[in-house]
Amino acid sequence: MAYEVNDTDLGDSQVAALLFEYMPKIAAEYHTDSLLLLMADLGRRIVQADRCSLWLIDEERKELWTKVAHGVDELRIPLTAGFVGYSLKTGQPVLVEDAYQDSRFDRRSDIKNGYHTTSVMTMPMESEGRVMGVFQAINKIGDNVFFSQKDLEHLKLISVYSAKTIESAIRAQELERKAKELESAHMELIRILGEVSEFRSQEVGDHIHRVSEMAKKIARYYGLSGKQQDLIYYASLLHDLGKVGIPDMVLKKEGRLTESEYVQMKSHAVIGRTLLRDSKTDLLRMAADIAGAHHERWDGSGYPDRLEGENIPLAARICSVADVFDALVCPRCYKIAWSEECVKEEMKKNSGTYFQPELINILMDHWEEFYSCYRPDGDFVKKGLLPRVK
Repeated sequence: MAYEVNDTDLGDSQVAALLFEYMPKIAAEYHTDSLLLLMADLGRRIVQADRCSLWLIDEERKELWTKVAHGVDELRIPLTAGFVGYSLKTGQPVLVEDAYQDSRFDRRSDIKNGYHTTSVMTMPMESEGRVMGVFQAINKIGDNVFFSQKDLEHLKLISVYSAKTIESAIRAQELERKAKELESAHMELIRILGEVSEFRSQEVGDHIHRVSEMAKKIARYYGLSGKQQDLIYYASLLHDLGKVGIPDMVLKKEGRLTESEYVQMKSHAVIGRTLLRDSKTDLLRMAADIAGAHHERWDGSGYPDRLEGENIPLAARICSVADVFDALVCPRCYKIAWSEECVKEEMKKNSGTYFQPELINILMDHWEEFYSCYRPDGDFVKKGLLPRVK
């Protein structure tokens, strides 16, 4: 028979002190594995057990699982196994003095781990009217070797706290997972939308991917955050979206455009901006800026709005450098590829007129890194964004 109260049981003030000690750690932790370990350690100290563990239900696999240490694989047992399974099935706590005298005990775990279980205590963890797991304490330490009714009350207190905390963490993780799935789907749609032009022209399709990668490199050296770099990468995929509104006879024309054709071609900036400008997301708002302003020039001589200097959105300034650089380096249906020396000279010549000088300085300071992507053994050939040289 378990003692009503042990001399070594913690008093209410000591239990409260431990709770206050652990609360900040628990509040700051949202990973289920780490929460299980924190809660188990709190329970172990409050009921003064040699071992404590929180077992959670895995509905999909019809098992109970727990973590006993960081870096150690989770432990799993059938839903009906041992004292934990009994508490789960009945919704009742267990208080046992000698596990080996109880038919519910499965001694195989002791044999496997070289351990000897004596006293055991379990408490179902309930949240919103359902049992989500079981808190288990094994082997009371101290002068008395049995858990008391007071220990059981303390374990119930911890179980209620643990259930609510873990339930909140699981919900937060589920929201985070769904948010990541939504973001991934969003990015995939951006990529697909950017590749719409590939159905009109493979040349244009490869171009937008190369420009996006170059724009991200420039953004990194400009000192933008990782988040801003990613936004520029994905938004730049849509810089030529407006070309969906340009007739094939203009878009695919070999040779110089007539004046009227050039006017048509320039309209792609307004078309792209118009398609994207009403979005509420940071990404598509940036894409609208890029689509509408990547042909503006630092000196105000560009199109469609003749914006000047820092009135041109930064993302568009960055994309503009990447766009022109790629256009010069690569062959087009209307021109051959320029030599490396000519490309470098042209980009330098237009610093302060077409382009923001600081961005051209970045290009020049890291020239080999940028230009090497276009070499026969470079990244773009390996990624299939440039044809292999035969």
